[in-house]
Amino acid sequence: MLEHTRGLWPDVRGRRIFLTGGTGFFGPWLVETFADANDRLDLGAELVVLTRDPAGTIGRLPHYADCRGVSLHTGDVRDFALPAGTFDVIVHGAAESSQQSHAGDHRHMFDTIVDGTRRTLGLAHASRAGRYLLLSSGAVYGSQPSDVAHIAEDFRGGPDLSDARSAYAEGKRAAEVLAAMAADSTGLSVRVARCFAFVGPHLPLDIHFAIGNFIRDAMVGGPIQIAGDGRAVRSYLYMADLAIWLWTLALSPVASGAYNVGSEEALSILDAARAVAAIRVPPARVNVQGKLDAGARAHRYVPCVRRAAAQLGLRQTIDLATAVRRTWRWYEAHESSVDPVTNTRDA
Repeated sequence: MLEHTRGLWPDVRGRRIFLTGGTGFFGPWLVETFADANDRLDLGAELVVLTRDPAGTIGRLPHYADCRGVSLHTGDVRDFALPAGTFDVIVHGAAESSQQSHAGDHRHMFDTIVDGTRRTLGLAHASRAGRYLLLSSGAVYGSQPSDVAHIAEDFRGGPDLSDARSAYAEGKRAAEVLAAMAADSTGLSVRVARCFAFVGPHLPLDIHFAIGNFIRDAMVGGPIQIAGDGRAVRSYLYMADLAIWLWTLALSPVASGAYNVGSEEALSILDAARAVAAIRVPPARVNVQGKLDAGARAHRYVPCVRRAAAQLGLRQTIDLATAVRRTWRWYEAHESSVDPVTNTRDA
């Protein structure tokens, strides 16, 4: 990460950053890469991480206690007490993306995203922050047309408003509008990262992330289960690349606006499962449970990232095979967290 962002960190020297979502999938990558830059460049910077349960966070991520310049602030993202002092950068990533966590409670998901964005924008205003990075989602585009190979930031589609399961996507759309209004009224420099699909250490193996399910299945001997017909198309960016992209968006002086964040290297879910299966010797077996519907179009979820490449010089540096191997090796060191279950989603 530091190799690709070294020129951005001097501007952080002696400054403070506030992070929400620091304990989920993305969070540890941001915390650990910040701590590495802070230590190696002797920045004297501070990263304040919001968490509802500091003791639980340290219990699950004990190395946080040793990260130089990292401290925890207790509170819920929707209504946390504003910390003392000022912040130069706000990174708002807290939002539950898994529908399983609050099954059927779509209002809770929507409210958490929207109210959390309001609260962090309030902190940005109160602390006179200059930059605000919102972690949004490719879900804001709604269903990607099958004839659109890579969806770009100027696509004007949207989620199905008649489907309560659109709460996550609509919450992110509302969050983007709230951030845009703050930029318009206060001059806050707002950057939006529309994140797609990722793979790497800390990836949950037991929710709706297909490649995480595949890694879990393969690690316990297989077979890898695909609930659908395997034709859905995805792309995966490794988490080290994600950290590079997000810190570049947060710290670059020219990053205002919305940017897709992800890989353009598209592959089918079946091919993703086979890529995971190949890590084992001999390869794990792959079961495709769904029946092929010749008349149905394969669902795509693949970004166009030309804007990030052209304006910020961002690119993918880690290929999928390497990303899967690294994720696998990390989980081999945490085998107790691999729980074999059979309800694999084609997502």
